[in-house]
Amino acid sequence: MFELDPTLKPVFIVVVLTILWTFESIRPMFSFSIKRIRHDLNNIALGIINAVLAGLMFSSLVFTVTTWAMENGVGLLSYLNYPPAVELLIGLLIFDCWQYWWHRLNHRIEFFWRFHAVHHSDAAMDASSALRFHSVEILYSSAVRVLILPLIGLSIQQLMIYELILLPIILFQHSNIALPEWLDKRLRVVIVTPRIHWVHHSSVKQETDSNYASLLSVWDRIFGSFRLRDEPRDIVFGLGAKFDSSEWNSISGMLKQPFDSLLYKKDS
Repeated sequence: MFELDPTLKPVFIVVVLTILWTFESIRPMFSFSIKRIRHDLNNIALGIINAVLAGLMFSSLVFTVTTWAMENGVGLLSYLNYPPAVELLIGLLIFDCWQYWWHRLNHRIEFFWRFHAVHHSDAAMDASSALRFHSVEILYSSAVRVLILPLIGLSIQQLMIYELILLPIILFQHSNIALPEWLDKRLRVVIVTPRIHWVHHSSVKQETDSNYASLLSVWDRIFGSFRLRDEPRDIVFGLGAKFDSSEWNSISGMLKQPFDSLLYKKDS
Protein backbone atom coordinates (compact mmCIF):
# COMPACT_ATOMS: atom_id res chain seq x y z
CA MET A 1 0.00 0.00 0.00
CA PHE A 2 1.22 3.48 -0.84
CA GLU A 3 2.32 5.63 2.10
CA LEU A 4 0.73 8.93 3.06
CA ASP A 5 2.65 11.89 4.42
CA PRO A 6 1.32 12.89 7.89
CA THR A 7 1.80 16.57 7.00
CA LEU A 8 -1.02 16.22 4.44
CA LYS A 9 -3.64 16.36 7.20
CA PRO A 10 -3.24 20.00 8.38
CA VAL A 11 -2.71 21.24 4.81
CA PHE A 12 -5.85 19.41 3.72
CA ILE A 13 -7.89 20.95 6.54
CA VAL A 14 -6.73 24.48 5.65
CA VAL A 15 -7.55 24.01 1.96
CA VAL A 16 -11.01 22.52 2.56
CA LEU A 17 -11.86 25.06 5.27
CA THR A 18 -10.88 27.92 2.96
CA ILE A 19 -13.04 26.57 0.13
CA LEU A 20 -16.03 26.09 2.43
CA TRP A 21 -15.57 29.52 4.04
CA THR A 22 -15.71 31.06 0.56
CA PHE A 23 -18.93 29.25 -0.35
CA GLU A 24 -20.45 30.18 3.01
CA SER A 25 -19.76 33.82 2.16
CA ILE A 26 -21.32 33.54 -1.29
CA ARG A 27 -24.34 31.33 -0.57
CA PRO A 28 -25.12 30.98 3.16
CA MET A 29 -28.08 28.93 4.35
CA PHE A 30 -28.49 30.79 7.67
CA SER A 31 -27.97 34.40 8.72
CA PHE A 32 -26.38 34.91 12.13
CA SER A 33 -26.04 38.13 14.11
CA ILE A 34 -22.60 37.31 15.54
CA LYS A 35 -19.30 38.63 14.21
CA ARG A 36 -18.31 35.84 11.88
CA ILE A 37 -14.56 36.39 11.78
CA ARG A 38 -14.22 36.47 15.56
CA HIS A 39 -16.48 33.42 15.89
CA ASP A 40 -14.50 31.43 13.33
CA LEU A 41 -11.10 32.46 14.68
CA ASN A 42 -12.06 31.33 18.19
CA ASN A 43 -13.22 27.94 16.86
CA ILE A 44 -10.12 27.54 14.71
CA ALA A 45 -7.80 28.56 17.55
CA LEU A 46 -9.37 25.95 19.82
CA GLY A 47 -8.95 23.38 17.04
CA ILE A 48 -5.26 24.25 16.73
CA ILE A 49 -4.75 23.93 20.50
CA ASN A 50 -6.42 20.51 20.42
CA ALA A 51 -4.39 19.34 17.42
CA VAL A 52 -1.13 20.31 19.15
CA LEU A 53 -2.16 18.60 22.41
CA ALA A 54 -3.30 15.41 20.70
CA GLY A 55 -0.21 15.38 18.50
CA LEU A 56 2.20 15.78 21.41
CA MET A 57 0.46 13.23 23.64
CA PHE A 58 -0.84 10.59 21.24
CA SER A 59 0.83 10.63 17.80
CA SER A 60 3.80 8.47 18.76
CA LEU A 61 1.60 6.26 20.95
CA VAL A 62 -0.86 5.59 18.11
CA PHE A 63 2.02 4.75 15.78
CA THR A 64 3.58 2.42 18.37
CA VAL A 65 0.33 0.64 19.18
CA THR A 66 -0.77 0.14 15.57
CA THR A 67 2.71 -1.04 14.54
CA TRP A 68 2.84 -3.48 17.46
CA ALA A 69 -0.61 -4.84 16.54
CA MET A 70 0.43 -5.34 12.91
CA GLU A 71 3.71 -7.05 13.80
CA ASN A 72 2.08 -9.37 16.33
CA GLY A 73 -1.04 -10.25 14.38
CA VAL A 74 -3.36 -8.55 16.86
CA GLY A 75 -6.78 -7.30 15.82
CA LEU A 76 -9.71 -8.47 13.72
CA LEU A 77 -8.13 -7.54 10.38
CA SER A 78 -5.11 -9.75 11.08
CA TYR A 79 -7.38 -12.81 10.92
CA LEU A 80 -8.73 -11.92 7.49
CA ASN A 81 -6.98 -13.21 4.42
CA TYR A 82 -8.38 -10.69 2.00
CA PRO A 83 -6.72 -8.38 -0.54
CA PRO A 84 -5.46 -5.11 1.02
CA ALA A 85 -8.23 -3.04 -0.58
CA VAL A 86 -10.93 -5.31 0.90
CA GLU A 87 -9.28 -5.26 4.33
CA LEU A 88 -9.09 -1.49 4.14
CA LEU A 89 -12.80 -1.24 3.32
CA ILE A 90 -13.77 -3.59 6.17
CA GLY A 91 -11.51 -1.77 8.61
CA LEU A 92 -12.92 1.64 7.69
CA LEU A 93 -16.50 0.40 7.99
CA ILE A 94 -15.85 -1.05 11.45
CA PHE A 95 -14.03 2.06 12.61
CA ASP A 96 -16.76 4.36 11.30
CA CYS A 97 -19.37 2.26 13.11
CA TRP A 98 -17.30 2.62 16.29
CA GLN A 99 -17.24 6.39 15.76
CA TYR A 100 -21.04 6.35 15.62
CA TRP A 101 -21.38 4.52 18.94
CA TRP A 102 -18.69 6.59 20.64
CA HIS A 103 -20.48 9.78 19.59
CA ARG A 104 -23.78 8.39 20.85
CA LEU A 105 -22.16 7.49 24.17
CA ASN A 106 -20.96 11.08 24.54
CA HIS A 107 -24.61 12.16 24.50
CA ARG A 108 -25.73 9.53 26.98
CA ILE A 109 -23.15 9.77 29.78
CA GLU A 110 -23.32 13.00 31.78
CA PHE A 111 -19.56 13.33 32.30
CA PHE A 112 -18.86 13.01 28.59
CA TRP A 113 -21.78 15.27 27.65
CA ARG A 114 -20.42 18.15 29.76
CA PHE A 115 -17.38 18.33 27.50
CA HIS A 116 -19.11 17.38 24.25
CA ALA A 117 -21.66 20.14 24.89
CA VAL A 118 -18.97 22.71 24.05
CA HIS A 119 -19.29 21.53 20.45
CA HIS A 120 -23.09 21.76 20.56
CA SER A 121 -23.26 25.14 22.27
CA ASP A 122 -22.27 26.93 19.05
CA ALA A 123 -25.39 28.87 18.06
CA ALA A 124 -23.86 30.06 14.76
CA MET A 125 -22.79 26.80 13.20
CA ASP A 126 -20.51 26.84 10.18
CA ALA A 127 -17.52 24.88 8.92
CA SER A 128 -15.31 26.21 11.74
CA SER A 129 -17.69 24.56 14.25
CA ALA A 130 -16.23 21.21 13.17
CA LEU A 131 -13.06 22.22 15.03
CA ARG A 132 -14.83 23.37 18.21
CA PHE A 133 -14.26 20.63 20.77
CA HIS A 134 -13.19 20.84 24.38
CA SER A 135 -9.58 19.81 24.91
CA VAL A 136 -10.56 17.28 27.59
CA GLU A 137 -12.89 15.56 25.12
CA ILE A 138 -10.09 15.38 22.57
CA LEU A 139 -7.77 13.81 25.14
CA TYR A 140 -10.11 11.14 26.48
CA SER A 141 -11.37 10.35 22.95
CA SER A 142 -7.76 9.95 21.77
CA ALA A 143 -7.00 7.67 24.73
CA VAL A 144 -9.98 5.43 23.93
CA ARG A 145 -8.95 5.36 20.27
CA VAL A 146 -5.55 3.97 21.28
CA LEU A 147 -7.40 0.99 22.79
CA ILE A 148 -9.80 0.50 19.87
CA LEU A 149 -7.28 0.62 17.00
CA PRO A 150 -5.39 -2.60 17.91
CA LEU A 151 -8.69 -4.42 18.49
CA ILE A 152 -9.68 -3.66 14.91
CA GLY A 153 -6.13 -4.08 13.64
CA LEU A 154 -6.01 -0.84 11.64
CA SER A 155 -2.57 0.20 10.46
CA ILE A 156 -1.41 3.78 10.75
CA GLN A 157 -1.76 4.17 6.98
CA GLN A 158 -5.32 2.83 7.01
CA LEU A 159 -6.16 5.26 9.81
CA MET A 160 -4.71 8.15 7.81
CA ILE A 161 -6.77 7.18 4.77
CA TYR A 162 -9.91 7.18 6.93
CA GLU A 163 -9.08 10.59 8.37
CA LEU A 164 -8.34 12.10 4.95
CA ILE A 165 -11.76 10.87 3.76
CA LEU A 166 -13.52 11.93 6.96
CA LEU A 167 -12.06 15.41 7.49
CA PRO A 168 -13.53 17.17 4.43
CA ILE A 169 -16.90 15.53 5.09
CA ILE A 170 -16.87 16.62 8.75
CA LEU A 171 -16.09 20.20 7.71
CA PHE A 172 -18.69 20.05 4.93
CA GLN A 173 -21.51 18.70 7.11
CA HIS A 174 -21.05 21.59 9.57
CA SER A 175 -20.90 24.22 6.84
CA ASN A 176 -23.40 27.02 6.41
CA ILE A 177 -23.91 26.51 2.68
CA ALA A 178 -27.28 26.62 0.94
CA LEU A 179 -26.72 23.41 -0.96
CA PRO A 180 -29.56 22.56 -3.38
CA GLU A 181 -31.92 20.08 -1.72
CA TRP A 182 -31.71 17.65 -4.65
CA LEU A 183 -27.91 17.49 -4.30
CA ASP A 184 -28.01 17.03 -0.53
CA LYS A 185 -30.61 14.28 -1.01
CA ARG A 186 -28.36 12.36 -3.37
CA LEU A 187 -25.25 12.79 -1.24
CA ARG A 188 -26.95 11.74 2.01
CA VAL A 189 -27.70 8.31 0.61
CA VAL A 190 -24.02 7.64 1.39
CA ILE A 191 -22.48 10.38 3.53
CA VAL A 192 -23.57 12.68 6.36
CA THR A 193 -24.58 15.96 4.72
CA PRO A 194 -25.37 19.41 6.15
CA ARG A 195 -29.14 18.76 6.17
CA ILE A 196 -28.52 15.68 8.31
CA HIS A 197 -26.01 17.26 10.66
CA TRP A 198 -27.86 20.56 11.09
CA VAL A 199 -30.61 18.55 12.81
CA HIS A 200 -28.03 17.06 15.18
CA HIS A 201 -27.05 20.60 16.24
CA SER A 202 -30.64 21.68 16.87
CA SER A 203 -31.54 23.16 20.27
CA VAL A 204 -34.41 20.63 20.45
CA LYS A 205 -33.10 17.74 22.57
CA GLN A 206 -34.84 15.00 20.59
CA GLU A 207 -33.03 16.26 17.49
CA THR A 208 -29.70 16.78 19.27
CA ASP A 209 -29.94 13.12 20.26
CA SER A 210 -30.10 11.92 16.66
CA ASN A 211 -27.89 11.71 13.55
CA TYR A 212 -24.71 10.61 15.34
CA ALA A 213 -22.87 9.28 12.29
CA SER A 214 -19.58 10.87 11.26
CA LEU A 215 -18.92 9.66 7.72
CA LEU A 216 -21.53 7.19 6.48
CA SER A 217 -25.20 8.03 7.03
CA VAL A 218 -26.14 4.34 7.05
CA TRP A 219 -25.44 3.91 10.78
CA ASP A 220 -28.24 6.24 11.86
CA ARG A 221 -30.62 4.46 9.51
CA ILE A 222 -29.62 1.03 10.82
CA PHE A 223 -29.71 1.98 14.51
CA GLY A 224 -32.88 4.08 14.38
CA SER A 225 -31.44 7.53 15.10
CA PHE A 226 -31.99 9.17 11.71
CA ARG A 227 -33.97 12.45 11.57
CA LEU A 228 -34.56 15.19 9.02
CA ARG A 229 -36.37 18.54 9.02
CA ASP A 230 -38.70 19.50 6.17
CA GLU A 231 -37.51 23.10 6.48
CA PRO A 232 -33.91 23.32 7.73
CA ARG A 233 -34.05 27.12 8.02
CA ASP A 234 -36.39 26.68 11.01
CA ILE A 235 -33.62 25.00 13.02
CA VAL A 236 -32.28 26.97 15.98
CA PHE A 237 -28.72 25.93 16.77
CA GLY A 238 -27.06 25.72 20.17
CA LEU A 239 -28.13 24.68 23.65
CA GLY A 240 -30.24 27.65 24.65
CA ALA A 241 -29.80 31.30 25.53
CA LYS A 242 -27.66 30.73 28.63
CA PHE A 243 -24.90 29.30 26.40
CA ASP A 244 -25.13 32.08 23.81
CA SER A 245 -23.34 34.91 25.58
CA SER A 246 -19.93 35.99 24.32
CA GLU A 247 -18.48 34.79 27.64
CA TRP A 248 -18.95 31.16 26.60
CA ASN A 249 -17.80 31.60 23.00
CA SER A 250 -14.29 32.88 23.69
CA ILE A 251 -11.48 30.34 23.92
CA SER A 252 -11.27 30.67 27.70
CA GLY A 253 -15.07 30.50 27.97
CA MET A 254 -15.28 27.31 25.93
CA LEU A 255 -12.60 25.71 28.09
CA LYS A 256 -14.35 26.75 31.32
CA GLN A 257 -17.85 25.86 30.16
CA PRO A 258 -18.05 22.21 31.34
CA PHE A 259 -17.05 23.20 34.86
CA ASP A 260 -19.89 25.69 35.40
CA SER A 261 -22.64 23.69 37.12
CA LEU A 262 -25.26 26.41 36.65
CA LEU A 263 -25.10 25.99 32.88
CA TYR A 264 -26.08 22.33 33.16
CA LYS A 265 -28.64 22.73 35.92
CA LYS A 266 -31.95 21.40 34.67
CA ASP A 267 -34.78 23.88 34.64
CA SER A 268 -37.41 23.02 37.21
